[in-house]
Amino acid sequence: MHTEAGFPLPLGASWNEATGAVNFAVYSSSATSMFLCLSTPADHALGRLTREIAFDPIVNRTGDTWHLAVVGLDSNLLYGFKVEPCGTSFSEPDGGTAGAKPRSHVLLDPHARTVVNGRTRFGQLGPQDIEYGSPGVYGTGPTWPLTLATLPHAAPAEPFDWEGDRPLGRPMEDLVIYEMHVRGFTAHTSSGVGAPGTYSGVIEKLDYLQDLGISAVELLPIHEFNELEYYDGGSPARYNFWGYSTLAFQAPMARYAASDAATEFKQLVKACHQRGIEVILDVVFNHTAEGSEAGPTLSFRGLDNTTYYMLAPGGQCYNYSGCGNTLNCNHPVVSAFILDCLRTWVLDFHVDGFRFDLGSILTRAPSMWIRPKGCGGGGKHEDAARGEAAGARMSGATSPPPPQGPRHMDAGAGSATGTPLSDPGLIEAISTDPVLARTKLIAEAWDCGGLVQVGAFPHHAGRWSEWNGRFRDAARAFLKGSPGAHAGAFAAALCASPDVFLHAAPEGDWWGRGLGAAWRGGRGPAASVNLVTAHDGFSLADLVAYNEKHNEANGEGGRDGETHNLSWNCGEEGPTRDPGVAGLRARQARNHAAALLLAQGVPMLVQGDEYGHSKGGNNNTYCHDSPLNWLDWRAASADEGGLARFVRALLALRAAHPALREKGWRGGGDLVWHGPVAGEEPGWGEDGRFVAFSLPESDGGGLYVAFNAGHGAVTAALPARAGRVWEVALDSGRAPPFDVLTADSALSADQVHAVRAAGEPWRRAGVLPMLPYSCAVCVSVPDPLTSA
Repeated sequence: MHTEAGFPLPLGASWNEATGAVNFAVYSSSATSMFLCLSTPADHALGRLTREIAFDPIVNRTGDTWHLAVVGLDSNLLYGFKVEPCGTSFSEPDGGTAGAKPRSHVLLDPHARTVVNGRTRFGQLGPQDIEYGSPGVYGTGPTWPLTLATLPHAAPAEPFDWEGDRPLGRPMEDLVIYEMHVRGFTAHTSSGVGAPGTYSGVIEKLDYLQDLGISAVELLPIHEFNELEYYDGGSPARYNFWGYSTLAFQAPMARYAASDAATEFKQLVKACHQRGIEVILDVVFNHTAEGSEAGPTLSFRGLDNTTYYMLAPGGQCYNYSGCGNTLNCNHPVVSAFILDCLRTWVLDFHVDGFRFDLGSILTRAPSMWIRPKGCGGGGKHEDAARGEAAGARMSGATSPPPPQGPRHMDAGAGSATGTPLSDPGLIEAISTDPVLARTKLIAEAWDCGGLVQVGAFPHHAGRWSEWNGRFRDAARAFLKGSPGAHAGAFAAALCASPDVFLHAAPEGDWWGRGLGAAWRGGRGPAASVNLVTAHDGFSLADLVAYNEKHNEANGEGGRDGETHNLSWNCGEEGPTRDPGVAGLRARQARNHAAALLLAQGVPMLVQGDEYGHSKGGNNNTYCHDSPLNWLDWRAASADEGGLARFVRALLALRAAHPALREKGWRGGGDLVWHGPVAGEEPGWGEDGRFVAFSLPESDGGGLYVAFNAGHGAVTAALPARAGRVWEVALDSGRAPPFDVLTADSALSADQVHAVRAAGEPWRRAGVLPMLPYSCAVCVSVPDPLTSA
């Protein structure tokens, strides 16, 4: 084994076919020394390193990139880095500095493609029989054992066979997104898959999603994270189940795999595409697993604290993420890193798009730090001076004081740290990157610092869609009959919120009328990703069964989780044996599903909501690897309440009627609003509890969709159309299986005919009877009498 100068690009570890060397390249502007750490699998199991190789600061450094090529490495070796930081501008809890952390830490490569920590199963503890903290033993304990990356190998004899796979490129407006958790999808014993809780387990169940009518999955974070982050040995055990605490942004989560994670995830993407399902990744470029300034030093903090994190002058982390630190996204180095990560998932894994968690953080100004003279980057003369100073210290001679650490530069990027930018460079770079040109981009357009950009996220000619929290709130408030004038907001939500995405911002929207004004308005319905629930918050079943959150099992004294839920328990908190309450809940769940799946825009359905999965009133199940978060396949298959059948029918209706997924906005005449009385619009005032609309279609047909959110029954007048009648397709007011008037395994054709015959007098009268808190969908068909 011997070393060579190596190359500064690409960053990370890469195989050089011509020389047979592995090239290591890592960024650090604040390191005065860099070391490559190597460990055999046997030594790694003991928390020890096998060998350290120093980078020569003259030969192995170009600018702020340290690089080293090593020929003859055993391919089974694992690697990481150590650094010696520059200066001591202020102390960190573990003795480091603002610029980097000291050499005592073994740091994971930010560009690691596969991560190894001695744990192969989700929730498994690391090595427990070694003396953490003793000399030469790395890692802080069984929950944070020594974590290293694997070496790249020579080109495999048989590269992964994509079988001609390409991203599907579905129009955004045609998507039905299913937000899901890789482990939670098949971890339940009822899944019956060969490897529960893994990528391969999901593959075995993809036909379920295809049959349901799903066209895209949005996977909760699958980048490498530490699920033991909160683990304390208590009962019940607390895990980082959701995964919003990334450790390695280019590595698939290893413990979601039954074998090789990269290969298995590729197989999952390919299998999804074969079924017409796109793959969207939930990515967390707003913070990392290293937490606040008092958190662990694992990778980014040790390599270059002031570059990777948004820091205050005293070195404290800004916390716009609510998780302890904030990634310094608009720092040029960090922006380039994020772009590298996104390209990796598109080029190597064929993913179709990304949903950016707390996306507004990606629009904030970075913190910038001045690197003083003698603190790296000074070329060979500075390196020589450092060497002379070190030699003088070793000989006992008097030498100048060591260089001080970096100094905070207020408004170093042109704006004060954390200020929302009107045209952030990172967002522009993502939006215009050639490799990402056809990927879906979805922003959660807010953050925990109070910045809300919904409707005015910097979208660059409509490249971005946004989670529409306004849809959720409007649907919940109207459908539960909340006091106040909610009908107008609900109607706007059903149209994909033109008040948010088409028109200028209203008074009081400081972002949309200020720095974000250039991005407000002029977008189409597909800008709105509609949701009534999400992974964080009540499930659909709990939304109609609980007035209050019940988060005691989270171990935070019930302080966590959203308190403003706009939920309604329908008369009794939690489980009930009251048939009246149960019936009302069944209608309300269907009403919410209908509002979501029949609205313009892009609907997002949450895993388990299709069959009524309950989390027992817990609206923040981030820490539970348990049936609270696992899809129950017995319940989904049995569908005792018929909700899954109703949802499947809604999705079939959406697929069959292009009028429900328009690319552009519907104008007057294309969409007509109706109240319960013929010729009148809904009541838009305080008493408005009924909203209906009709959509004509080019073949002469059309749809009529009505929601009665009032306490009393309604007989609604149907709009008259010459030569046509309205045929009820769905009615949440009817007991299953008669809520879906389609012949299938639950309802025979004769039964459907009998129900329609019984309703013929109502149809001939042009009216639709509706129970309180119900919805109905009618389809315009040729009048059989006229046709005859």
